[in-house]
Amino acid sequence: MVLKIERVSDGNSITLLLSGRLRSEHVEQLKTQMEGSSQTIILDLDEVKLVDRDMVCFLGECEADGVRIKRCSRYIRDWIDRERQTLDGEKRD
Repeated sequence: MVLKIERVSDGNSITLLLSGRLRSEHVEQLKTQMEGSSQTIILDLDEVKLVDRDMVCFLGECEADGVRIKRCSRYIRDWIDRERQTLDGEKRD
């Protein structure tokens, strides 16, 4: 299964509806979809079935930069939170 991205705008925000597998090779594709917009970016992960560690780290960075993540499965949400805690701990050392 490949990644599918559907872009929806309501004038105030841009929602990227993602489905399939999110892997490190898709980071640049997502960055391209998000860059240059003054609107709020929302990543809808409802149809995402699988992620890798690089993508989880990227999602955590996106959130730190103000991107909203919605309809994210519990295992992905927990993984993002763990990775962010690990990075925060490393920055303090």
